[in-house]
Amino acid sequence: MNKAARTEWWESLPAGIRDEIDGYILQDSLLGAVRVIVAVGLVPHDIGVGTAQLIANDRCLHYGDRIAREPESPLDLESLAYRAAGCAGRVVAIEAIWDGDTVHDWFVRLLAITADPAGEAQMATVYRSTAKRYLGEDEDSRHPAALAAERAGSALAAHLSVPFHFTSPDTPDDEGPRWQP
Repeated sequence: MNKAARTEWWESLPAGIRDEIDGYILQDSLLGAVRVIVAVGLVPHDIGVGTAQLIANDRCLHYGDRIAREPESPLDLESLAYRAAGCAGRVVAIEAIWDGDTVHDWFVRLLAITADPAGEAQMATVYRSTAKRYLGEDEDSRHPAALAAERAGSALAAHLSVPFHFTSPDTPDDEGPRWQP
């Protein structure tokens, strides 16, 4: 379905359905919007998930900066150290691991690995946008989220005098080996 056909289909929807879909879009819930679009469009108009994603993206482009985005994690050392001080256990390492989803693509989770009790605590989620804010114009050929997570994580690990572990800083890989004591 081309852009003109998507626009025509969108304009043919009842106002209540458009408001429901836009409500999901404005809450940054792309999956909720896609679910409604498929529910109302699959049988009468053969709109499947792929086309529903295009329609939802059209709505995202329409609203732009008015969409309530998830707040970005702070990556400054003071904020990360404060968060690490709140961990239930003794921090024994800082680890960066890849993750991804359909909304953000690849991103990096920065974790504090703890002992007594053993576990992990989320320090930050480094999306591309978070990384660009943190790095400014200072980028290299690697994924910005990896570069930002490596810099922030290394600084936090040095501050805490613990090791920093990032299995795959050059290539997104969410199945790499995790840190072992």
